[in-house]
Amino acid sequence: MTSSDPTALPDPWHSLHELLAAMDAEIEQVYVERGIKGVRPRFAYPLIRLAHTGPLTIRELAKSLNRSHSAISQTVAAMLKEDLVTSEPGPDARTRHIGLTGRGRSLVPFLEAEWRATHATVAELDHEVPHAMTGVVEEVRRALERRSMRERILHHLTEPPR
Repeated sequence: MTSSDPTALPDPWHSLHELLAAMDAEIEQVYVERGIKGVRPRFAYPLIRLAHTGPLTIRELAKSLNRSHSAISQTVAAMLKEDLVTSEPGPDARTRHIGLTGRGRSLVPFLEAEWRATHATVAELDHEVPHAMTGVVEEVRRALERRSMRERILHHLTEPPR
């Protein structure tokens, strides 16, 4: 154990996580106000994609959304519980085809409208603040391409003696 608790310092990620959670909560509130229960903002992207592609395996869906297999698998499990998607056996025991239920399909027009409204809101925010969120994210991405997060951490890492 070291002499001081490093978690006593403010978490540099806290405000970003808090902001994203608050934004998601407000999107979810829009759903609730429209009488849509059990739908989370993270469901919109896969539901809309499935409406346009038809059934996909979890791997295909994850790739098409540029998300991890694990994240989409968890999202699909949550959507199954809310009767938004179906899961049918694929060509082998390891794959499942994910498709929309009637309920899932009926929500897609609203989710597409909300998706467009959310993108317009982000563009509005980008014009309202001194440093556009989308621009800052892109600048951070480019900086990490020049020198990865791993390399930066290793540069600062001082391991305790063994």
